[in-house]
Amino acid sequence: MKRLITNSLFLFVLISFFSAPVVSAQKFKSVDTIAIEKVMGMKGKLNNGEYKITIPQNDLSVMVDGFKIIPAMGLSTWVAFTPTRNGVMFMGDLVVTETDLKAVQQEIIKQGLTSTAIHNHFIRNHPNIVFMHMGGSGNAELMAQKAKAVLDKIKELRGGNPAAGTASSETVTNTLDIKKLDDIVGYKGEMTKGVYKYTIGRPDVQLKEHGVTISTFLGFNTWAAWQGTPEKAAVAGDFTMLEEEVEPVLKALIENNIEVVALHTHMVHEQPRIFFLHYWGVGNAEQLARGLRAALDQTGKTRRGMMNM
Repeated sequence: MKRLITNSLFLFVLISFFSAPVVSAQKFKSVDTIAIEKVMGMKGKLNNGEYKITIPQNDLSVMVDGFKIIPAMGLSTWVAFTPTRNGVMFMGDLVVTETDLKAVQQEIIKQGLTSTAIHNHFIRNHPNIVFMHMGGSGNAELMAQKAKAVLDKIKELRGGNPAAGTASSETVTNTLDIKKLDDIVGYKGEMTKGVYKYTIGRPDVQLKEHGVTISTFLGFNTWAAWQGTPEKAAVAGDFTMLEEEVEPVLKALIENNIEVVALHTHMVHEQPRIFFLHYWGVGNAEQLARGLRAALDQTGKTRRGMMNM
């Protein structure tokens, strides 16, 4: 009888474990935006408890293969804060010139932050610019102070506020057939000053850094920015990929005459492992769009297969 009771109890616990509803990760309270804004001296955007400040680099006049690169084309610095149990986790993506790089690196280390990536978005760009990712975690006000110190260093090096430059009013030529692009790519984008941009999330992947969920809002997305004419368009963008997707995506882009200009990571302790790939293409808009679609088709395949089983 004792063995029967024990076995029944074990069976009850087992059934309860597997039939219990799945509990989502703890939802932390929203970040203290008032404290962050007071320290940073600028306003950002709040999204599901996360807070992001974007700084267009209007002081830079960047050209690539005859195309003007404006902030909407991927020339913006951003810093973002996501809530954690003990405050916030802070992430940032900085646009720096090659002469800024050394001093900004030193400032990141001085502030006790981590530098998690240094890479390019373009090739044959004049002047030469690179992108630096940084991160940290702790009290929201303290993280804002550290972020501001790094941004202030960039202001000092460039002789003024990058956002206050003359490029703020610039637009670029865009006579593309947007509907045709949407039909080929399979998504809809947004137009900003002549740049048409797609932002594509990865809902099939639950990404975490130090156990904290990283959302599309914090840069976990694929994007493509377009300008130009149907006959001669330019597309720049970033692919977010699982490790098994890297080679197929790279191959699809190159086979469709789109240059892969960078392959790197943005984080250090992320789970699962994620890679980012920057690309640049110039040519017939429809052909470029089909190349982009071919590369997109190489992402999410494993999970789609599992869902269809």
